[in-house]
Amino acid sequence: MVVITISLSKGPNVSTSKPSSPKNPTTAEIPFIYPAHWEADVVLRDGATAHLRPVVPTDREALETMYAGQSEKTIYLRFFGYKPKLSDKELTRFTTVDHNDRVAFVLFLGDEMIGIGRYDRSHVPEEAEVAFMISDAHQGRGIGSILLEHLAAAAKERGIVRFSAEVLPQNRKMLNVFKDAGYEVKRELDDGFVNVQFEIDPTERSRQVMEAREHRAEARSIAELLAPQTVVVMGDPSTWESGAGKLMDNIASEGFTGDLFAVCPGDIREQKYPVHASFETIEDTVDLAVIDAPIDRVQGLVEQCGRAGVRGAVVMTTGYAGDGARGRTRQKTLVRVARTYGMRLIGPASFGVINTATDIKLDLTLTEHDPVSGSLGIFTQSSALGLLLSNSAVRRGIGVSTLVSAGNRADVSGNDLMQYWEDDNATEVCGLYLESIGNPRKFSRIARRLARIKPVVVATNEVTGSQLPPGHSGRTSIAPAKALDSMFAQSGVIRADTVDQMLDICQILVTQPLPQGNRVAVVSNAHALGQLIAERATRYGVEVKNSEAKIDLAHDGLDVLYDIVMSSLEGADIDAAFAAFMPSHTVSAEEIATVLLKCSQDSGKPVVASFPGIAEQHKVLRGIFKDASVATDTDELVADNEEDPDNTANDTTSILGLPCFESAGQAVHAMASVMNYVQWRTSESGTPELPDGASPATAQRIINELMPSVAGEELLDIDQEATARILESYGISLLRSIAFETVEEAQLAVQELGGYPVVLKTTDIEMARRIDLGGVRLGIESDQELEREIEQMHRSLSPFGTFDLMVQRQAPGGQTAVLRALEDPLLGPVVSFGMAGDATVLLDDWAYGIPPLTSNDIDTMMRTPKAAIKLWGSSGVPAVRVDKLQDLIAKVASLKDNHPEIAHLELNPIMVAAEELTVVACHMKLGNPQQRTDSARRTMSS
Repeated sequence: MVVITISLSKGPNVSTSKPSSPKNPTTAEIPFIYPAHWEADVVLRDGATAHLRPVVPTDREALETMYAGQSEKTIYLRFFGYKPKLSDKELTRFTTVDHNDRVAFVLFLGDEMIGIGRYDRSHVPEEAEVAFMISDAHQGRGIGSILLEHLAAAAKERGIVRFSAEVLPQNRKMLNVFKDAGYEVKRELDDGFVNVQFEIDPTERSRQVMEAREHRAEARSIAELLAPQTVVVMGDPSTWESGAGKLMDNIASEGFTGDLFAVCPGDIREQKYPVHASFETIEDTVDLAVIDAPIDRVQGLVEQCGRAGVRGAVVMTTGYAGDGARGRTRQKTLVRVARTYGMRLIGPASFGVINTATDIKLDLTLTEHDPVSGSLGIFTQSSALGLLLSNSAVRRGIGVSTLVSAGNRADVSGNDLMQYWEDDNATEVCGLYLESIGNPRKFSRIARRLARIKPVVVATNEVTGSQLPPGHSGRTSIAPAKALDSMFAQSGVIRADTVDQMLDICQILVTQPLPQGNRVAVVSNAHALGQLIAERATRYGVEVKNSEAKIDLAHDGLDVLYDIVMSSLEGADIDAAFAAFMPSHTVSAEEIATVLLKCSQDSGKPVVASFPGIAEQHKVLRGIFKDASVATDTDELVADNEEDPDNTANDTTSILGLPCFESAGQAVHAMASVMNYVQWRTSESGTPELPDGASPATAQRIINELMPSVAGEELLDIDQEATARILESYGISLLRSIAFETVEEAQLAVQELGGYPVVLKTTDIEMARRIDLGGVRLGIESDQELEREIEQMHRSLSPFGTFDLMVQRQAPGGQTAVLRALEDPLLGPVVSFGMAGDATVLLDDWAYGIPPLTSNDIDTMMRTPKAAIKLWGSSGVPAVRVDKLQDLIAKVASLKDNHPEIAHLELNPIMVAAEELTVVACHMKLGNPQQRTDSARRTMSS
């Protein structure tokens, strides 16, 4: 039982207007704008789904029903005494809030309210009292922690930084909710109550707790879909033979280990398995339903599943994406119905699901050939891509642990599968083809954690993130494509441009140990081919240590080939080998591959092979080559992994075959991608770089003071004083400037700034950066020079208009950099870095990062622009204070991450000298924040 009590008295900020009636509250109690962005579907601890939203007055009846089902003990702990029912006044108060000073969330499972949590702002504007009541029938499902996370996120939006509560000492469960959430809780015993107080700003520990709970819940929900004990296939007589019936035959023939039923109204041919007209005649508990029926019947079938207690459904029916607005509405309704009953849904338009585990053997696809059991987990969206990946894996001989096609990705997403794969011992490599990204910040967070223990390979198309495929909903990005690339790189994701590239990389990862570095030997029977490989490898950043190992197969034979390759691999300065062989009349490609596979196994180092130039297609050796003399028992490997959950065996000895490529270029690109991943994993710290002394609460107060001036979707340019105050709250000093109208005012301003030398510039943001157009005059040393430059600047600028002027202290000379940050609809905060100048803009010489940033992320950002080499000293120019620039990037990233109201921020120029760093100018705009797709609260992927 998880309950907490608060005082029913109103604070000074709370409206005391009485509603005209319980069903028609006054506008003083209900705001004109309902905070719809606070609504969320969530996964409970047991893997079921529920819907969370702000409370509304019409929830009175549901609250009254939940209250009536509570025990006397629960009611006593909630109200410090027993009362059999809530009064009309209490029902009105609990369900009528202003979504600002008084906020409440309700959690529904179908039509049943299973929990309510609230906060009331106290007489201290930055503090609020919290309260929860969880249904006795739903204790132990993690409801209290979910409500707390969402209340804290809402409170931060409303300028609240601290929660407090009064708890009875015997209510230890509630006390533990706060403690276990990771907050630093202060407790005091006073007059028989425990007074609890804690800051709600997420700490590293509270984030870890949230992520761990989210991970367990979402992984469990997917496990129930992929490892069902009972499956029901639902279809329609009109399409049974070509659809659901064929699928039933396939499930049975592939050896599904659980119980299998069919549901189909009407007459169908005699089956080898039980066929029921409806769910009502199935006595078993059903875990998973597979629906392949006409689109107008699907929703009704999902409702049948929900009423029967089914935990998940795979919808293979198509037509939603191709039916315009009606199809999108049908799809949203389908998801809403499924989640109403606590179900997860794969699809619609799913290609199917495969789980090759020997104790499951689940195959919900209609393919003629299925992948063998192996260690690659595959996620894809569209049915066509699912078929393509499945068949490609078959052709290459890549073994698959699980394959999930999410179709239109209406519910289950790649994020969910990564949560599952993290705990799945059978999956060692994770491959995803993403046509859209519903929640990229959550993707980045999960992928980064997963990539530390298992490779994550992602293929996308050119418009992923910027356009939505048919049938998908969500946001698109306005940031440059490089920003999405940077997000993948930060997360340790191995990026592929195509499905073929993804499988090229995966066939290395599932068969070979990870290389310990990026040093390679090249072995070939053609000098020109070896040189080509060496040049390509160098272009990808691979260090070629030996490119002279040329083999004459006709003269030397296979024994010499083995000795030469092993001699290279046994070198301490070699991490892998590239082997490329043109056709030979004396030995076959298979014979060469056998030797190379043995070399890989005997050395414990990866070898990749390519056999270009073979004319006959049937003789081309590509995919995974296996030889009977080499132990490659997948089942033994899976058993080993159960004893070795950290997958250390994969790093050194798990060699299940030789990855072969038709093109040497493919082989080099794939291995270079693997080596880049190893480098990331070796250096990955995973700890965000958080600036010391930052005060997010101070910045938020300043922002909250300015937000009333933001109108609708318009952006508000804020003045230099407010900008400087916000920056200062994060330890960023902005060089002061003073505007003037007359020469006398300018001279007085110089004295106020501390004297000469000064800079004269226009107050116009763009012209103040154009020294070439006369908008800036540097190094002014005297009153006379200042007067002369003012007159000259007015003349120079007159062709462009009339501009006000200002003076500023001259910053120490050095390198000039630019930092920008924006709030992207899809990615959230995006930080970009470059060196100042037209070349940066014209040549797109920018680096991008998605906060939160680690120290490694920041270092990578600083080294990415080609012009940034000047920061470390170049062509006789001394190095500058790179460490101060790193610190500034960390502060800007943290500022932007914490305050989505900052729609645009540009520090330009930043002067980085040998001893100092000076932020010369900053332009900041505020806007109504778009709800982040990943904040400090758990929500399901969209």
